[in-house]
Amino acid sequence: MGVPFDGYGRPGNQAAASAALRAVGIRHAFGSRTVRDTGDLALPAPHPQRGRATSLINEVALLAMVERLGDAVARAVSSHRFPIVFGGDCTSLLGIIPALRGPLGPVGLLFVDGHEDTMPLDVSEDGEAANTEIGLLLGLTGHLLSGPLAARLPALEQSELAVLGPRDEAWRRQFNVGSLRDSGVWLRDCRETAMDPAGCAQEAVTHIRLAADQWWLHVDLDVLDPTHFSSQGLPGVPDQPGGLTWPELTRSLATALEQTGCLGWSIAIYDPDQDATGADAERIVAMIGEVIASLD
Repeated sequence: MGVPFDGYGRPGNQAAASAALRAVGIRHAFGSRTVRDTGDLALPAPHPQRGRATSLINEVALLAMVERLGDAVARAVSSHRFPIVFGGDCTSLLGIIPALRGPLGPVGLLFVDGHEDTMPLDVSEDGEAANTEIGLLLGLTGHLLSGPLAARLPALEQSELAVLGPRDEAWRRQFNVGSLRDSGVWLRDCRETAMDPAGCAQEAVTHIRLAADQWWLHVDLDVLDPTHFSSQGLPGVPDQPGGLTWPELTRSLATALEQTGCLGWSIAIYDPDQDATGADAERIVAMIGEVIASLD
């Protein structure tokens, strides 16, 4: 399932990620498995302004994406399929987790990301929703939201969440935003994850399954070191140093998916406008293929 959404309301950038990944053969990453490509979600034209109901950028497209993606994922899971969601940003979780939690009861989340994404709405510099979706899902922020997004939230308990890979301590400190670990969320930062990718992933899923038998895997590719994956973040803005290598990320994801209970997998934060040769797109597809092959 492709998500042609950009959190800054740009017509390209992350909104073009799903098309770019199709162009380099993402379908073939799944080997001999039967794959059904449902295409890209149909979304309204982007607008780079903040909305009245949410204070978030590109609000009309965001709300449409959340509803339509949630419905599509829920239909796939109810049909005993394993959805792979690619493109866009981490706000895909605002559609996926509430939609699954309704019919299935508690649904956990393994969140692999270079950031904790708990920025309170009232201190958000730019209104970019992908900085705050975990805070919204947990109910840590968004109390003044109105409209359909407010009706979906909160949708995740702290005990149902495990986080791998963040390295945003310095950035959060600028806004006096604490760590999820300080509030009791299971979390292993970038350094800890890199030391034992497989062990951390297995421990994360074990923790989630104490609270929820079924869970979702989400990967924000900015968990990778920008020296290994440069097509992340904003053009012209230096990415945070550090992060995982491709082999470390691959080991952690392969181990996670070897565990039971995973309902689907989302992959976000790739900007083809920063990938002139397409090399990063090819590496993403190769990583997916390596993970899938390890499960055979």
